[in-house]
Amino acid sequence: MQMKLEEKTQKIEQKEFEIPMTAFGQRLDQAVAQLLPEYSRSRLQQWIKKGNILLNGESCKSKTKVSGGETLQVTIEQEQQGEWQAEKIPLDIVFEDETILVINKPIGLVVHPAVGNYNGTLLNALLYHCPELINVPRAGIVHRLDKDTSGILVVAKTLQAQTHLVNQLQNRAFEREYETIVQGEMISGGTVDEAIGRHPVHRVKMAVMKNPNNGKEAITHYRIKERYRGYTCLQVKLETGRTHQIRVHLSYINFPVVGDPAYGGRLRLPPDSDDSLKQFLNFFKRQALHARRLGLKHPETGEWVEWEVEIPEDMQELKRLLKGYTEKKL
Repeated sequence: MQMKLEEKTQKIEQKEFEIPMTAFGQRLDQAVAQLLPEYSRSRLQQWIKKGNILLNGESCKSKTKVSGGETLQVTIEQEQQGEWQAEKIPLDIVFEDETILVINKPIGLVVHPAVGNYNGTLLNALLYHCPELINVPRAGIVHRLDKDTSGILVVAKTLQAQTHLVNQLQNRAFEREYETIVQGEMISGGTVDEAIGRHPVHRVKMAVMKNPNNGKEAITHYRIKERYRGYTCLQVKLETGRTHQIRVHLSYINFPVVGDPAYGGRLRLPPDSDDSLKQFLNFFKRQALHARRLGLKHPETGEWVEWEVEIPEDMQELKRLLKGYTEKKL
């Protein structure tokens, strides 16, 4: 079921400030950012350009210098951010209030519409559940999970909340913990600190860059959660959040995620395993990766909050089979 959202621009409120004398010599956009820290600099610059922000009743440019003591009039406005369709798609809601929404994303659900996936995404589902999200960029989505990665993610329900959460992400204040099953028997945990960029040949994939200047900093911490014969279950924490980061880093150190179609390489079937395990591994066609825990500062209260969701049934079954196989060989 789809629901068409009407195009609209909604003016929220008018605010008036006096620019402090301490702002003498600053650019207008810098002074405004200090008075309205809940909005991004780019959004404030757009409002200045549109005439939503007036200095002593007159439109000015972002680079206009202020002296202090001027009157600043601001029209705070929300604009529809896209022409996406709202769709009635079930959501597993872990937490919701007026500011944020925490979702347990299932396997197979694309987070954001893109070429080939304009419908049936988490964004479409969010717009049905909370139509006012059409006024927030990307419907409030501040971080993503790959289509076949399950688990927890947070959505901002207001512009202010989104700015706050994005700032936390950029400052590495989120705590993101994943659980994954990899091929190979690890001896100990560790850290992968290797820049990641677009693969030089296969452009839909990412890769560790030999020259760090060609990629972006990427840091992944991992520790052993459970050992199996031929496999290891890991707890992984992200310090940065690059595309496919966990999958690329673990493949780089030769412990690829089980079932990973892009970075997993050839399937290594355990020697002397029973048919049930071999069959399960042969038909496990998605990366065994789950976003288990998320912690952050609530954008309204400032309190530290966190949530945890269990791994999905397919990973539970895989762990059960690997444990049984390992115990038989002891």
